[in-house]
Amino acid sequence: MDDNHLGDFLRARRAGLQPEDVGMASYGTRRVAGLRREEVAVLAGVNADYYTRLEQGREHNPSPQVLDALSRALRLDADARAHLHRLAGAVPGDQPTDHAAERVSPALRQLMDGYPNTPAFVMSRAMDLLAANALADALYAPFGPADNLARMTFLDPASRHFYTDWNRAAQATVANLRQAAGFEPDNPRLRALVRTLTEHSTDFARLWNSHTVRGKTQNAKHLLHPGVGPLTLTYQAFDVRDAPGQQLVIYHAEPGSPSAQALHLLGSLHATRRQAEPRPHR
Repeated sequence: MDDNHLGDFLRARRAGLQPEDVGMASYGTRRVAGLRREEVAVLAGVNADYYTRLEQGREHNPSPQVLDALSRALRLDADARAHLHRLAGAVPGDQPTDHAAERVSPALRQLMDGYPNTPAFVMSRAMDLLAANALADALYAPFGPADNLARMTFLDPASRHFYTDWNRAAQATVANLRQAAGFEPDNPRLRALVRTLTEHSTDFARLWNSHTVRGKTQNAKHLLHPGVGPLTLTYQAFDVRDAPGQQLVIYHAEPGSPSAQALHLLGSLHATRRQAEPRPHR
């Protein structure tokens, strides 16, 4: 992760747009991918030299109005717009959290355990799995270990079979991490994770350099579990109010569906396996 986060993001998003995408005519030979800097400046209504300094990291602290104009010019969605503001230090209240410990409260653990028929887990901004109920443990049992969703996706061979649309899962994972980097660019855990994934996965490095940003809110997951077969699940993600940066993620299967039956079977198999395990001597 380099130090010019704002400039890297602007360049990547500029490169992803063509003149026709923004209603502009294209003239002459284009030596760069996507829009020229001057074209972005025109669309945003800012001075071209000022925009160039922003990209090059020579201009700091752009106003919220300039950032909103750039968001419109670059066709950013809500997640990417918020990410741009955070990179520029223009979002109040986004203070770094304490990275020394990622503790999940006993009350939240109890809440997750109260949902025995649906997988539920808590993850950090760096996508570390901080706590999980029994069914979530069973769901991610094919991974060894089930410790970090990004590492599992890119470095664990099981992920290519577990996610039936691996490319989509990989893109979503990197977009989540990019959003996290906007919140906490100096988070040592996140920086170390990105460095490791970049060094060991060319797929991650390619997706990371696209600067796509997306938060985890709700979506469908298509999984293939070696114990129970195909699973189609939806999920909801909730911010944990008393622990900034933590998210509670809950998976759900359509009632009465084959996926609901498979989840029930998965829970039964996991419980049976746990009962058969030898208990440690006290």
